[in-house]
Amino acid sequence: MGHSKAEKAETHKRIVTIASKRFREDGLAGVGISELMKEAGLTVGGFYKHFDSRDDLVTEAVGSAFGGWKRRVEAAASVGPAVSYEKLIDEYLNKAHRDNPGAGCAFSALAEEIARSDKRTRALASEQVRNDLQLIAGLLPGKDKRAARSKAILTFSALVGAMSLARAVSDEALSLEILKTVAAVLKNSTSKNQTTTLERTKTW
Repeated sequence: MGHSKAEKAETHKRIVTIASKRFREDGLAGVGISELMKEAGLTVGGFYKHFDSRDDLVTEAVGSAFGGWKRRVEAAASVGPAVSYEKLIDEYLNKAHRDNPGAGCAFSALAEEIARSDKRTRALASEQVRNDLQLIAGLLPGKDKRAARSKAILTFSALVGAMSLARAVSDEALSLEILKTVAAVLKNSTSKNQTTTLERTKTW
């Protein structure tokens, strides 16, 4: 790759990274192209050297925000300890994640707007939901795949919903209560399932 192509690719990546962060912070409609390009140190005219339309940027920016859990699990696997179901919940439902949407989950920050996005962005979101559900199910104990799938859907929905509510309310105590309560209920339900499985094994 020549110098100009490498430089263009790096600039493209920088724009997407900035947009991904700002969209999660301010919403897909909350920040304009001119503002994003200024933050990237570029002119508005330069935008169309990298993207055919704003929708193209949205698709790339949202897509780049996906896959955080997978990267976290893979990184932990290489250095240990492995990520557990409980650890995943604790890392999601906490004050740091709540206060830093620009570095967090795209679904809790943008779910409603993604639902109104174009087909490409929604297709990416659909694929990511499937991947996240599979990842969560893989962290659950037991061999019942159907039960694990149902639990994964419940968990994912509870995580995204709890974080969205925790950010929406203005009462700090209530916000933290939502995060802590949902985390405790999710982890407790898994502990109960493990106990039930062990009891059945002993009975058999």
